[in-house]
Amino acid sequence: MTEGAPPDETDAGAADDAAAGRESADDGTESEVTDGAATESAGDAAATDVPTDVQKYDRFKKIEGGTYDRANDFLRDRTYITAREWAIARLCADFRTETGVEMTKIGENLPELVPFMTDTYTPQAVNQARSAFEDKVRKAGATFLYGAMCDFFTAEDLDDVMYEATEVAKFLLEVEGVDLAVEDEMEAEDRISSVMREVREQSAALRHDEVCCPECGNEFQVDE
Repeated sequence: MTEGAPPDETDAGAADDAAAGRESADDGTESEVTDGAATESAGDAAATDVPTDVQKYDRFKKIEGGTYDRANDFLRDRTYITAREWAIARLCADFRTETGVEMTKIGENLPELVPFMTDTYTPQAVNQARSAFEDKVRKAGATFLYGAMCDFFTAEDLDDVMYEATEVAKFLLEVEGVDLAVEDEMEAEDRISSVMREVREQSAALRHDEVCCPECGNEFQVDE
C-alpha cells in the first residue's frame, strides 16, 4: 500500500495493471495485425511520396527491370548513345516545364520512371547525361550530313543508310511506348528520302559552285 493513498485506490490500480497484462497476453494476434497495418501504412506513405505524374508515367514499360546491359549493348551497336543517356534524354523532354527541366524530380525517381535504371541520380548527373546525349546527336548529325554532302555515298547508299537509321529510331520509339501507324511510318520514310535526295542535289551544286573544282580541277562559271 502506498503511503498517503486510500487503500481502495491502490488496489484498483493494481487490478488495472493486472488486467492490462492479461489483455496484452491474450491479444498477441491483434498486436501482429496492428504491426502489419503499420507496415502497410508505411508502404502507402512511401508510395504517396512519389509524385502523381511519376506514378502515371508509362514509358519504357516494355523493358523489364535488370535489362540495362541488353539495352546498352543494343544502343552501342547501332548508335553513339548509351541506355542511360537515351532514358534521361527522353525524361528531360517529358518533364520539361516553362522554366526548365525538372532534373531533381527525374533523378530522385529514376528507378520508378525507367525499369532498367536501379539507382537514383543527382540533378548534376541528370544534366551530365542530357548534355552528353545532345553533344553526341550534334556530332552524329554533322558526321552524317558531311557523308551525305561529300559525294562519298550514292543516292542508293543514302537510301539504305536512312532506312537503317529510321528502323532503329522507330524501334526505340516503340520501346518507349509510342504507337506508330503503318501509314505514318511510310509517310515519314518517303519524306526523309525526299529530303535526302534534295540534300544530295544541293550539296553537289554547292561543291561545284567554286571557280575551280577541288576534285577534278575543272573551272566553272560562277553566277554573280
